[in-house]
Amino acid sequence: MTSLGGAASSGMVDWKLAVATAARFVRPGPDISREEARAVVAELRRHAKASEEHVRAFTRMIPEGHEPEDTPVLVVDRTGWVKANVAGFRELLKPLLKKMEERRGSTPGGAVLGAVGGKVTGVEVGMLLSFLSSRVLGQYETFAPATRELPSGENGGGRLLLVAPNIVHVERELEVDPHDFRLWVCLHEETHRTQFTAVPWLRDHLEGEIQAFLSETDVDPMTLLERVRDAVQSFSGSRPEGEEDEGGRSLVELVQSPAQREILGRLTAVMSLLEGHADYVMDGVGPQVVPSVAEIREKFQQRRAKGASRLDLALRRLLGMDAKLRQYRDGERFVRAVVDEVGMDGFNRIWTSPNTLPTKSEIAKPADWVARVHRKGEA
Repeated sequence: MTSLGGAASSGMVDWKLAVATAARFVRPGPDISREEARAVVAELRRHAKASEEHVRAFTRMIPEGHEPEDTPVLVVDRTGWVKANVAGFRELLKPLLKKMEERRGSTPGGAVLGAVGGKVTGVEVGMLLSFLSSRVLGQYETFAPATRELPSGENGGGRLLLVAPNIVHVERELEVDPHDFRLWVCLHEETHRTQFTAVPWLRDHLEGEIQAFLSETDVDPMTLLERVRDAVQSFSGSRPEGEEDEGGRSLVELVQSPAQREILGRLTAVMSLLEGHADYVMDGVGPQVVPSVAEIREKFQQRRAKGASRLDLALRRLLGMDAKLRQYRDGERFVRAVVDEVGMDGFNRIWTSPNTLPTKSEIAKPADWVARVHRKGEA
């Protein structure tokens, strides 16, 4: 199975071909004049700036008088989002691809097969990113190497991306107030930016978990093929009688080793926390600054739940995007329950260290986290 990573265009993934493929197949954005587009970009930048103050005041994550590292806010189109994510994938997955390159070099005919495979994988990555590029409203890109087109934080920090055509498309589809919707989206994404700028260890912790996950990846092609075969049988219903069904998990989950599943459980808990916290903050700040927040939230939740089409639903399941939807829901419930129990300052103890992050089971049972972090510390 090919992987979203590589060291250079001549390696496991032809990254230039990935970008070119995505640019070719990306869906056209909404019909909008150049003047309207400029106005949307300017408004998104204003809302992103205003959201900083709103999020900081509500979350109380940044102590008064402390100014965290500044990271840029970039308003991009769909192709710009693709380029940014290719740069992020390429950087994050270098260790894994170096390992696979070394294994390939010792295989007879490996160089020829690698060159062909890099082209094939480049097309695959490009097609996947073209699909995703029309669905993302915004993204705090945590592992973002700076480029001339796409700057990032001074010390290897991230950047906030707002995908203007997708925001306009969704606000029209939902028939909501466009100015309110744009600010609402910015509140969510600014919360992610605040999470990483206010908690300096969070980025390194996540990167360490991801690298641990990748280091457990089997580089033996036959082992990977066997895992993919099992995954396909699970989805097609062709698993031999008597073999255990994997319970409808995504392809991403099904190809993991037991050690990777353990790491994936920890990553799922952290991502549920981050996404749920962003939703909680967005809804908490919303009534003060977004007059139509109730209408926006209701319509957006309905859109999240149903998906755009049968094909979209199938792809969401295959790519694990349904799990991301559960992260929003479960994480928001966790944050709300903890804040109700111990207040915002009590909740913010979650950012003390990796040891105070919730486990996957605690996301489902917030009282267990409160008991572990608060009551044990107060005993």
